[in-house]
Amino acid sequence: MNVKINSIHFDADLKLEGFIQERISKLAKHYDNILSAEVFLRLDKDKRNENKIAEIKIGVPGNEIFAKKQSKSFEESTVEVLDALKRQLQKDKEKYKKS
Repeated sequence: MNVKINSIHFDADLKLEGFIQERISKLAKHYDNILSAEVFLRLDKDKRNENKIAEIKIGVPGNEIFAKKQSKSFEESTVEVLDALKRQLQKDKEKYKKS
């Protein structure tokens, strides 16, 4: 699976990129139809505490699944986004089984 991490207007450190890669690879173990993942990390300048935004777009056959979360750290945002994506992937998997 191809995973692309984009940090917008800052440089993400290797520890953060490794964390994201690890979490996405765990997701791919449960959902074998994931083709690609694209991650966008941004800082929101308006808010002080919860200003870390993670957006992830997952490519599955015939569809793209997207989620966006904002929290105090990129790690926390990533975990929340992947939880939302798990729910969407589960729905997609059930829909695929029915057809």
